[in-house]
Amino acid sequence: MIGCTVLDACCVLAFVAIGRATHHDGETLAGLASTSWPFLAGLAVGLAVTRAWRGPAAIVPAGLGAWFGAAAVGMLLRVVAGQGTAPAFIAVALAFLGLFLLGWRAAAAGWRWLRAGRSPAGVMRGGSSTAG
Repeated sequence: MIGCTVLDACCVLAFVAIGRATHHDGETLAGLASTSWPFLAGLAVGLAVTRAWRGPAAIVPAGLGAWFGAAAVGMLLRVVAGQGTAPAFIAVALAFLGLFLLGWRAAAAGWRWLRAGRSPAGVMRGGSSTAG
């Protein structure tokens, strides 16, 4: 669980750092913290609501909870804090956070699937889905 949570937090921090660098807002620790806290808090809410500790690498519900928590709750907290929430920013946040918070889980699921000895070709041909 801890590793998954750290990876999720790194995804959120990457989103914030890239956004700040793109808009030339600087890369000070204080600036990074002031921009990232709403998204990190939203991430925590999403993981807690979906009880992600039960299956932290699962796309459903942990991944969806992480994504919608970070994006939706994060945006709500930005409004409360007086930070901007332009429609284009919301769209970019949804896309980036979805790609990264769901993407690493999809990659991990694919890796587990491959490590289990299953062959996508065998499944597509109607053959056995396990090696043996």
